[in-house]
Amino acid sequence: MAIGIDIGGTNLRAARISGTGEILDRISEKSAPDPELVLSRIAEMVRRLDSPEVAAIGIGVPGRVDARLGAVLSGGYVNLASIPLAQRLESLAGKPVLIDNDCNMALVAEMAHGAARGHESIVMFTIGTGIGGAVALDRQIVRGKGTAGQLGHITVDISGEACVCGRRGCVETTSSGTALGRHIARAGLGPDVSVDQLFARDAGGDTLARGILEAWARPLRAAIDSAVAMFAPDLVLLGGGLGLAAHRALANAPALAPWYQCPVEPAQLGDDAGVIGAGLQALAAEATVTQASPVSLPSARLDPGRRAVPTRRAVLVNGIPASGKSTVSRGIADRMGWPLLTLDTVKNPFLEALGGGDREFNRTLGRASYEAIWSIVGEAPAGTTVIVDAWFGFQPRQVLEDHLRRAGVEQTAEIWCHAPGEVLAERYRARLDQRPAGHPGAAYIPELIELAKRAAPLRRGPLFDVDTTKPIAFDAITQWLKATIAADT
Repeated sequence: MAIGIDIGGTNLRAARISGTGEILDRISEKSAPDPELVLSRIAEMVRRLDSPEVAAIGIGVPGRVDARLGAVLSGGYVNLASIPLAQRLESLAGKPVLIDNDCNMALVAEMAHGAARGHESIVMFTIGTGIGGAVALDRQIVRGKGTAGQLGHITVDISGEACVCGRRGCVETTSSGTALGRHIARAGLGPDVSVDQLFARDAGGDTLARGILEAWARPLRAAIDSAVAMFAPDLVLLGGGLGLAAHRALANAPALAPWYQCPVEPAQLGDDAGVIGAGLQALAAEATVTQASPVSLPSARLDPGRRAVPTRRAVLVNGIPASGKSTVSRGIADRMGWPLLTLDTVKNPFLEALGGGDREFNRTLGRASYEAIWSIVGEAPAGTTVIVDAWFGFQPRQVLEDHLRRAGVEQTAEIWCHAPGEVLAERYRARLDQRPAGHPGAAYIPELIELAKRAAPLRRGPLFDVDTTKPIAFDAITQWLKATIAADT
């Protein structure tokens, strides 16, 4: 069995799923924009559904998700990119957690038990608070470099509404449930008018209702035509809470060109698709891990042929940006004579050479720099102790564990650097003009303050706490390190 979880903009759904995809028990809670509140509600639902027979947990997350790394990269109406969701839920539940885009999960369920049974190539739009998307070719989810299938962000009007993704005129801005509410309001109707009432009024000859439905459906038809042109599927599915209504509305919005004809059908599993798919995916991943043990999923992108060499050690100087960890790590390196590796040391030359980039590029480069650090550690002589300066919470815990295993690091000690959010904000603001283009600017400061409230150490091995608002006791730190990580050097 597994627990499948579907995170939506309006509702959080969870269910205990059998190995054949049957729902054995279910729970629903209201969603929220606050990621910490969402996590606490999910944890409580898992607690209520858990049993000894549950082998894994699967979560469908809105927005861009790198399922292989177990990382939420961005979200829309519920943005969980600021928290290591899989890692924290694993710690709370004590069971492996798989995350993926929510629409990918829904399409997996529809291929197994719903409208996509027997089809090889499927494009799926999920219509709800926003619009999600998923694509399967030869019954395999298309991921590209990790986040393919964001069909809600197909542009249908380059001068249209601003979208949460940062662009304008995405089909999500015209044809989601949120967009339908805007169409209704702009037509002068009240918020209590439902889509079913619109259909009834349209059937009675109400031109105002017909106009609302067409404004909602025609951009979706254009997005479907674009997806058909790109993927040549044998089926397009419309799922989500408004999938059936959207399918009905498309009757008055035929394909825009004869080249791009493809059957368009409503999904069959409704709101159950997300939890079923999440449960099935979690069970499939757990079976893969068991068969391939000791390799775990998601795995870091390291050379699988590299032989792990034992006895390397790492001092993990951990803390969020501006926490003072750079000062602490340099001080330790000067006193202990150990090599120091930092994310910025690897990343900044690339930012300078490439002329910077947006925040997502900075994150991607950060992940690559993190991998480079552990690749360097893996090439160090046996017996080496290295200092690694990073905010280790920016990636799932399993990524770190895979890096340590591949690099042959058998012993770690953690130095946890912290300060109040307001102090971090002042430090961050003071050095804005000292960092290469590509690092987050002043707009990041409110997010940094919130991050300071919930950031926590890894607690992997011995831990030394450093309040960097006070004079740093380097003598105490070095003595502690000599008594712990360097004890047998």
